[in-house]
Amino acid sequence: MRIGLTGGGASVDKVVAQAARAEADGFTSLWYASVVTGDPLVAMAIAGRATARIELGTAVLQTYPCHPLLQANRAASAADAMGRPGLTLGIGPSHQPLVEGVYGYAYDHPGRSTEEYVQILTALLAGEDVDHDGADWTAHTHGRAVAPAHPVSVLVSALGPRLLRLAGAVADGTVLWMAPARAIESHVMPIVTAAAAGAGRVAPRVVAGLPVAVHDDEAEARSAAVTYSTAYADMENYRRILELGGVASPADAAIVGDEASVRSQLQSLLDAGATDIWAAPFPVGDDPRASLRRTRELLIELVSP
Repeated sequence: MRIGLTGGGASVDKVVAQAARAEADGFTSLWYASVVTGDPLVAMAIAGRATARIELGTAVLQTYPCHPLLQANRAASAADAMGRPGLTLGIGPSHQPLVEGVYGYAYDHPGRSTEEYVQILTALLAGEDVDHDGADWTAHTHGRAVAPAHPVSVLVSALGPRLLRLAGAVADGTVLWMAPARAIESHVMPIVTAAAAGAGRVAPRVVAGLPVAVHDDEAEARSAAVTYSTAYADMENYRRILELGGVASPADAAIVGDEASVRSQLQSLLDAGATDIWAAPFPVGDDPRASLRRTRELLIELVSP
């Protein structure tokens, strides 16, 4: 299985150490939130120099507070600093409370805004100049864009049809969060693959991110999952994807159970069409370290050739 983990660390040194350990354990990727070390691209670039193969991706960087030209140049700089291929830029419009409440930007047309943003961003990362006067973004980039020394893949954080079509037709695929296997099979895959085929592009990547815990008491594990998923419970896009997946809450979407059950649930994500799994381990019970170690041991077993 192609399995990655949530990336993070309270310092750049800890980010680098985690990346080295994850690569040594055989994990294929690490996925960093936008808040990691204040700017994850800096820590990722340094971690990339300390590793040789592991993919380092953002999940996700918000589009609204960063112009696509600046975003492309930041990614190109990070890819150059890494000194090797393996940087993936997961981007998305984020959510209204953050964009309006924290950054102070209007969140009136996130779908349209993201479409324009991704079109500009992917063109720049492909080494093209851009002249774009859109409803939401303007870019005239001649002489201002830095061509990446190594390819930078772009994934769109997408759950709804519009952004899933964008992920398949313009980007390299989608990075998901809280999408159960049933939703991936019945909703995500038909839309994203049809869009890619219609645009003459290769089959898209679908990175399925979910909380994971190996624990014998499923009820206790789901109760613990509430702590790590409460923030998503009231967001409309997550409610829709959970409903499509046949579950009532984010905690119900978490992958929990004993080793055999978790193994089966992870396989179901791949059977549904996901190309990669982004596992976010969380602790259950009185011994958090032992709980996380048990989960990691199973994931290492599954990712090993």
